[in-house]
Order: sequence, then C-alpha cells, then structure tokens
Amino acid sequence: MAPRFIRNLVPKRDAKADDRRPFLVALKSVTLVQWGMFFSGWLAWTCDAIDFFSVSLSIEGLEAQFHKNAKAITTAITLTLLFRSVGAVIFGVISDRYGRKWPLVANLILVGVLQLGAGFVNTFRQFLAVRSLFGIGMGGIWGMAASTALENLPVELRGIGSGILQQGYAVGYLLAACIQLRLVPAVPAGWRALFWTASGISFFAAFLRALFPESQIFIRAKEKEAQLGITSAQKSKAFLHSVKHMLKQHWLLCIYAVLLMTGFNFLSHGSQDLYPTYLKETKGFSGLLATKATIIGNCGAISGGAFAGFLSQYIGRRLTIIIFVCWVAVFIPLWILPSSFSGLSAGAFWIQFGVQGAWGVIPIQLAEISPPAFRATFPGVAYQLGNMVSSASAQIEATGGEHIRTIVKGKDSPDYATVQGILIGCVAAFILVVTIFGPESHSSHFEEKETAVEEGVLGDGDEKGIARSVNSQLEGSPREEFEKSEVLEKAEVTTKETV
Repeated sequence: MAPRFIRNLVPKRDAKADDRRPFLVALKSVTLVQWGMFFSGWLAWTCDAIDFFSVSLSIEGLEAQFHKNAKAITTAITLTLLFRSVGAVIFGVISDRYGRKWPLVANLILVGVLQLGAGFVNTFRQFLAVRSLFGIGMGGIWGMAASTALENLPVELRGIGSGILQQGYAVGYLLAACIQLRLVPAVPAGWRALFWTASGISFFAAFLRALFPESQIFIRAKEKEAQLGITSAQKSKAFLHSVKHMLKQHWLLCIYAVLLMTGFNFLSHGSQDLYPTYLKETKGFSGLLATKATIIGNCGAISGGAFAGFLSQYIGRRLTIIIFVCWVAVFIPLWILPSSFSGLSAGAFWIQFGVQGAWGVIPIQLAEISPPAFRATFPGVAYQLGNMVSSASAQIEATGGEHIRTIVKGKDSPDYATVQGILIGCVAAFILVVTIFGPESHSSHFEEKETAVEEGVLGDGDEKGIARSVNSQLEGSPREEFEKSEVLEKAEVTTKETV
C-alpha cells in the first residue's frame, strides 16, 4: 500500500460534494455581474504582467538608452520583485479590511501612473527608483485580483476559473511581446512606447473594475455591521484582533505558503525573464525570432493553465501540480538542446504548458488553504514574499552566463541553455517535495465564511476572547441578538427554497 501522504493527494469528497452541479449547469448559472467581476480580476492580473515584462522585453533598448549591460538592467527586475511584498501587505490588508472594489481600483491607477512615469525617465537611477515604487504598486494586484475573481464564482467553476485567471499573466506577456514586436519598432519613442501603452491598459482596467459592485461577501458584512451598529474604530480594533489570531494560529501555514511560492516564482521567472536574451545570445536568434518564440511559449502557457485548472477540480489541486511539474522536468531537454527555431519554439510551448499548468492551480489552492478572512492578504503576501526570495533569479542566470560560456557563430557567449536547464530542474524537484507534504482544502466554501471584521466582532472557532473583548464595547448590540437574527434569516431562506 502507498504511504499515507501519497494516498492523501487525491482529495476526499466532503458532505457537500454530492450536491455539486455538473460543469455545464454551473456554467449556465453564472450571471453577467459574476462574469464581469471575474473578467475585471483577470484583466487586473493581465496588466500586472504587461507592466512587469516591459523591462525584460526592452533590455536591448534600455541598454542603449542608459549605456548599461544586461546584468545591470536586470537590477530593475530584482528591485521590482523585492518591493512587491510591501505592496502585497499594504493593499492586502486594506482589501480584507475595507473590501475588494476600491482598493483594487486605486492600486491599478497607481500602477498606471508609475508605468507612465517610467516612460519619461532620462537616467538609470531615475528608472530604478520608479521601478522600485512600481514594485509596491504591482505587489497588491495579485491577491485582490484572485479574490475578486474566484470568490464570486460557483464552487464547481473555481478550478478552471483559477487556471484562466492565472493565465492572465501569460496573456499579459503575450500582449507585451506583440507590442514590442509591432509598435515599438514603428514609433520614434522606441522602448518608451511599450511602457506608455501598458499604462493606458492599467487605467482602463481600473475604470472597468469601478463599474462593477463590491463582492457579495463584503456587502453582506456591511449589512451585519450596520445591524450591530459598529463604529469605524471598533471595526479597526476587531480587524487587528483577527490579524493577531490568524498569525498565532496559522504561522506554520504561512511558512509553508511562502516556501511553495518561492519555488513557483523561481520556476516562472527562471523560465521567462531572460528567455528572449537566452535565444539571442546563446542560440544566435534575431530579436524578431526571439519575440516570436516567446509568443509561442505563452500560447502553451495559456492552454496549460486552463487545462490544469479544469483538471484540478476532479483529481485535486496538489496532484495536478505534481503532474505538471513532472511534465516540465521531462521537457527540459527540448528547451535547451535544439538549435533550430522550430525545435526551440516547441520546447518553449511545452515547458510553458507545464510551468503555467502548475501555476494555474495556485490561485485556488492558496484561496482554499488561506484563513478565510484573509483571502487577499494571505495569498498575496505569500506570493510576493516568494517573489522577493526569487527576485535575484534573473541576476543568478546572468551571473551564471558570465561563468558558463559557449561558442555561438564563432563568438564567445553566455551559455544560458545550461544555466536555465540546471535552475529549472532543481526548482522542479523542490516544488515536488513541498507540494507532496503540503495541505489541501479542495472545493472549500470559503465564500460562506466571515470577513476579518466579522471574525473580530463575532468570534471565530474557539477564539471567543476576541469576540468578548470587542462585543463588550458594542452597547445595545449583544451578540445573542445578532445570532438570533441570523437564525431567523436562514430559516426564511430555507422556507423559500422549500416552497
């Protein structure tokens, strides 16, 4: 018999599993507002990718503009990744405290402003400063985009929804590559045109999110707060109580999530950030061919993410991740050995199919294992701390290329093929170990849980001291009275459903 941790990779069906609707029935039940919420979250994440990859796709133009080599330019990528964890904390906390809508709108506007400013800088120091601030803005996007998109979908669609949402990143890379391929060479502004275009897309995403309502979980929470007559100061105190309780109870889960996201970020950035540079310097491709191969790779990423997300709804989140990470390991030779455009493009397609297939499960996996009241902060901070640890991936590869050399067309060049093959192989092994021994809460109904303020006011699980400490200040609004009203509301809903 297989060890217990292997048998546990297939999730057990819970009591609600038998009541779940078929995929097509659930799909037909989605309203226009739910589709709009999902699309606005997806578009926000797509903007994040366009903005981030603007640097890696513009390395040649930035080298000419600032008279720096590729290793120096990748400092901007490292600084952006380092500061993203700061933005994840700031915007994640604001989102879990006040709601999903306006914090995401403000975040997208900030990103748009900074991306616009990056297109006007004239010195390398100015560029690094703007990209550092940019990291703070970008850091808040993922947690809020994922929670906005997934918590408004039916449980039966969250697997494929997760895959499609995450591949907004691949779509963003694809759009950035197309802009770099067609627009940048055609206008006098050069590399700056990519940054300005990305800024306009971010402003549009902010406008679109502003058109849709707040998430239902926060609409419900505000109704409860109004019923209890809670003041703003009491809400803040309740929220802080919930934060302390979450950190005390879930600190080990926090460490696990950061380890998992460290591996995943090394996997994605190690196979993406310097990929165009790898094709040009190690394989001798032109910039045009390198961009086309990048586009082909991202087509593989998009299809892999959607397929893996759908599959995870049936065989489990962790087992799906394991299958797709093994897929990546199998196709490493096709990624690094061919010299032809067709061979390397095929390698890019299938490697990214596996990389982003595994990634496609991550939004829902993190949402389901997260403390329910912190579905923006917990996944966002874990993701960005993993980003921070892996922030030097581009520089590691650039440094490796300086020491591991090859001959390309009679010229001594960096051997990025060997460097990336070693890095991707090691990271894949790390992810397999962390995933196998990790937790899973497949198809969790987290939308039914309370917000952080509700937890702080009403208590959560065995932590009744939180509820008492705050409820003692709620004059005329006893907890018993609220619970009684909740029972009556549920009884009324049950009666309507029966009729």
